[in-house]
Amino acid sequence: MPRRRDVDAQRRTLSTAVWAVLAREGLPGLTLRAVAVEAGCTTGLVLHTFTDKRALLRHARDLLHERTGVRADAAAGGAQNPTTALRDVLRQALSLTDGKREEARVWVGFLAAALPDEDLRAVHVAHNRSFVERVADLVGACRPDLAPAARRNAAVTLVAQVEGLNALAAADPETYTPHRQRTALDRVLATLLPPAG
Repeated sequence: MPRRRDVDAQRRTLSTAVWAVLAREGLPGLTLRAVAVEAGCTTGLVLHTFTDKRALLRHARDLLHERTGVRADAAAGGAQNPTTALRDVLRQALSLTDGKREEARVWVGFLAAALPDEDLRAVHVAHNRSFVERVADLVGACRPDLAPAARRNAAVTLVAQVEGLNALAAADPETYTPHRQRTALDRVLATLLPPAG
């Protein structure tokens, strides 16, 4: 049993290192050696957990999906009504803090790597579609009068707004301040989903 805990602890340490290197150095700086240095271990230990750079990237993207999913569940569960749930889920995905801007840098780094790589692109598409479906369900709860296609179209627009703001804020947080991000999202929500009737 202690050996299992050691393996789990090593994986957590390496996960933190992968995340930190990708957020700080971007795609060009994400190497097995850089992760080993960040984690304070050998490249052999990194290779024992992650076989190559693609595995490092996939792990970072899966971790991002897991983190944002937990936050989205909490945001939706704590809301008093469907409209608030939708707004809160989308806001929790924005780059409103230093930690969330770090997440955005990881997302941008992964996307850059995924464009020419079919397997990584499939991971990105699956996670993105999961977010779109979550948002489409929330749109439907807000506006049950909308047809399924209209719900999905609204969800795609909202996710594109959030992810676009994240990518821009990752590089230029002075222009894309938290206030401007929230304001932009609220305007799109008001335009796309005015009250029924």
